[in-house]
Amino acid sequence: MQEYPTLAAVDLGSNSFHLQIARVEGEQLFYLDAHKEAVRLAGGLTATKQLDAASQRRALDCLSRFGERLKGMPAGAVRAVGTSALRVAKNAAEFMQRARSALGFDIEVVSGREEARLIYLGVAHSLPLSQDRRLVVDIGGGSTECILGVGYEPQERESLRMGCVVYSQRYFAGGQIDKAALKAAETDARIEIQTAAYAFRRGQWREAVGSSGTARALGEIMRQNGRSDGRITLEGLMWLRDRLLRAGSIQALDLPGLKPDRRPVIAGGFSIMLALFQELGIETMTVAQGAMREGILWDLLGRVHDHDMRDLTVTQFMRRYHVDGRQARRVERLARDLARKLPGVDAESLQLLSWAARLHEIGISIAHSGLHKHGAYIVENADMPGFSRQDQANLASLVRASRGGLGKLTLDEGDGRWPLILCLRLAILFNLSRTDSAPPPLALRVDAGRCLLSLPRAWLEANPLTQAALEAELREWAGVEAWLRLTGMQAT
Repeated sequence: MQEYPTLAAVDLGSNSFHLQIARVEGEQLFYLDAHKEAVRLAGGLTATKQLDAASQRRALDCLSRFGERLKGMPAGAVRAVGTSALRVAKNAAEFMQRARSALGFDIEVVSGREEARLIYLGVAHSLPLSQDRRLVVDIGGGSTECILGVGYEPQERESLRMGCVVYSQRYFAGGQIDKAALKAAETDARIEIQTAAYAFRRGQWREAVGSSGTARALGEIMRQNGRSDGRITLEGLMWLRDRLLRAGSIQALDLPGLKPDRRPVIAGGFSIMLALFQELGIETMTVAQGAMREGILWDLLGRVHDHDMRDLTVTQFMRRYHVDGRQARRVERLARDLARKLPGVDAESLQLLSWAARLHEIGISIAHSGLHKHGAYIVENADMPGFSRQDQANLASLVRASRGGLGKLTLDEGDGRWPLILCLRLAILFNLSRTDSAPPPLALRVDAGRCLLSLPRAWLEANPLTQAALEAELREWAGVEAWLRLTGMQAT
């Protein structure tokens, strides 16, 4: 795989956007440059879950500036990740098209649990390596992630639907703070946390660590006001609660350490943090410097050095769902060999094809009948560490298309997955015997999107069942509108 001297991560958070750039030295990263802008994307979500025009403009302007800094970097060296606000927004797809154009690079939207994995990875690399179990908490603008892990490995992950921007808007509109609003915010947060409290409660970990803006702001407030050495404590939070109530509004809150960009969302973030302390039995929390953007970089470094978390996830899924590994490898080898002969198939597409070949029979664990449909459902909806939502959707579409009627697929004529579908289906067809016997010499000739399959006449005559299956496959492709499709079979 291509190696890069410099990597970049873009974190499209629900409160702030971050750009982090690092130099690669072997297996290590050295951070070079960082940019942060308080975009408050979650603050632009309307009652109908639409991103309003103002929040979109702030986001696009920020991404344009980030894009200027990233100009000239190869696509494989940059990873941009969207989180909670983009998971929720109903007009996210439309916005994402404009966002990609502004940034100049593709943007992935990840699930809450994948976000939690990336956060833990960033935090773990910013702390001394330890074999003690850690609780990591990250209060974002639209969601809060809780993770338990040891060393660099997360073990339990949960994403809770509460964030500093959302709670500040919901309970402290206009910046007003009173006892009723504070109590309501804390109660709502405690109810949300209770769904995950058993796994993350005190006794399950030795150290609690906070990451990102809210934790850093609270730690700095406590340090500058003499309440701690920079750690967050339950005693310090109760002191801050009293200060918030005395002030009566965000505008009147005069606290050393409270930065202007954090002021609008501090009340919501505080409420969530206090609820976490109370429900999980936390007394003291260390504040980490690492966060999701660093996690994105370390994950990207793993991909560059062939330690791709997605490969490990696929292997784990094969084991979990009792996939026939030998058959999966047979199909993968032939599918890749065929794909290399077709136009429009790059290294990224070959990787997607490999994963689809390894998982194409994953649905057998549910039922043999309709196994491709069951498999697609699992792939699209399961928690798959390392995969973005779009990764999973693309992979699920290939698994769904591996068998059955092509006419039911909802792919555009120009979709780049058509060559992968063709290769996967042919590889499965030529391995129906599930033996290690070598497939016949195959040739694919492409002319203006029309694909002609050539294979030895003697082999066809000796394998009438496969010939019948190929003729049925040709009939399937005859009814498909695709830029590349199988149109004929030639005996040589």
